[in-house]
Formats: sequence, C-alpha cells, structure tokens
Amino acid sequence: MEYRKFNNVLVIRMDRGEEIMEKLKEVALKENVRLANVNALGAVDEFTVGAYDVLEKKYNSNTFKGVYEIVSLTGSINTMNGEYYSHIHMAAADEKGQTVGGHLNSARISATCEMFIYIVDGEVDRFKDESTGLNLFKFN
Repeated sequence: MEYRKFNNVLVIRMDRGEEIMEKLKEVALKENVRLANVNALGAVDEFTVGAYDVLEKKYNSNTFKGVYEIVSLTGSINTMNGEYYSHIHMAAADEKGQTVGGHLNSARISATCEMFIYIVDGEVDRFKDESTGLNLFKFN
C-alpha cells in the first residue's frame, strides 16, 4: 500500500494480496482520521459481505471467490467510544457482470484497489441501538 495526502483527501493504492479492511484501518489510525467518507474501486479474488437481519439482530454473511471487479465500495470512518470504527459496503461483479454485495467484512485484492478517503473536520461517535442491534451515529 502507498498513499498521499492532499489537503483533506487521502489517495491510496492498495496492492495485490492485501486485505482492504486491514489497510483501511492502518492508514486511518496512522493519519488520525476521526470522521471521513470512503470510496474505492478495484479488483478482488475473495471477499465476504453480509446483510443485516433486524429481527434476528445479526449479519448473514457470504464469501465469494473468483474474478471480481469492485463496482462500488462506499462507507464511513468515525469512532465508537472514541475508538476507530468503519462501516463499509461493497458490490462486486463477476466475469458475467452478475453483481453481489453487502456490508463488507473482508476483501483480498487480486490486482489493485484505488481508494479515496475524504476527511471531514469534526467527530461523530456511535452508540449501540438496542431496538435494531446496530451501532448508529451519535451526535453530541
């Protein structure tokens, strides 16, 4: 992974074999990112995404392996109890253009990932919402 910072934007190149969520956390902690919007594209050969079941209050996850292009990766970085927190979704298409996606748990890069982190001047923490089981934005 290599990256550069331009004003409040981090431009990142992740490389083959790297894991997206690990590298995202690494750069966010190194740069002390407290609130940001994330988007990216690239290619992966293995990833796990899920969908949240509000009634059961749990994620149902699926792992995919093969040739996939990231058609959308978007999300946020902020804090929960003052610590790093990210919420990322990804959609990826196979060789036939069939697309799957959801809440991103992990993704291994097969070629590259080009990511932009747009840092926001401010802080928004999270709290555990008992009615949904989700960690929601908490505005002070």
